[in-house]
Amino acid sequence: MDRILNMIIRRVIGRVVNRGVDAGINAVTRAGNSDAPEDRARSNAAASNTKGALRMARRIGRF
Repeated sequence: MDRILNMIIRRVIGRVVNRGVDAGINAVTRAGNSDAPEDRARSNAAASNTKGALRMARRIGRF
């Protein structure tokens, strides 16, 4: 019974942490928005690269 609870709690905590990381990345990328289209494009590209790297890290961490 203890192992089952531990597995469930680890999955829930992992999802909560992932949501927190996603929210933090979104907040950081939105905070630096300016009126220049070049800056927006650069920050959007950086945000998508960061999100992709985090997604890959999560996939690797599962195994």
